[in-house]
Amino acid sequence: MHVAVGSTNPVKRAAVERALERFEPTVTVHSVDSSVAEQPRSVAETITGAENRARRALEAGSGGECEPDSEPEREYGVGLEGGVARLEGTPGLYLIMWAAATDGETVGRGGGPSLRLPDHVATRVESGEELGPVMDDVLGAENVAENEGAAGALTDGLTDRRGALATAVACAFGPFVTSYY
Repeated sequence: MHVAVGSTNPVKRAAVERALERFEPTVTVHSVDSSVAEQPRSVAETITGAENRARRALEAGSGGECEPDSEPEREYGVGLEGGVARLEGTPGLYLIMWAAATDGETVGRGGGPSLRLPDHVATRVESGEELGPVMDDVLGAENVAENEGAAGALTDGLTDRRGALATAVACAFGPFVTSYY
């Protein structure tokens, strides 16, 4: 299985490797445009970003060579997108994570955990700041998004960004790994 990931963020690559570990995937990363805001601000925008990344990653990662007389590996594109959104029926602003996977014909989508942001973080994000830099500032750290992520910091390590994104990837791969769809 060859999987092209639409991001060069090492946490996103690790999430894909973790979710698909039993398939022993060959994972490549590709810098692609999501065509959504750097900080998606709705479920729809976050899913669209993941779908765009998946399609563009597949295009960027296609065309790999294989041994003569061997069947080419199945190729997939995966896009991962983190966003923020207000969820109907519950107060506060939430961190949301979505993944999309495609083989060029079918698109699978899966959501990761949702996590309510503390009000002082939500206020800054709603005023236009991106969550990653806000978390860097709040934690006095650098590149939180490429490490534990907001999910890890705000759950004291009960989950982390890699695990949360891996859940979304696993859910997006449902149509490709079972006959139930």
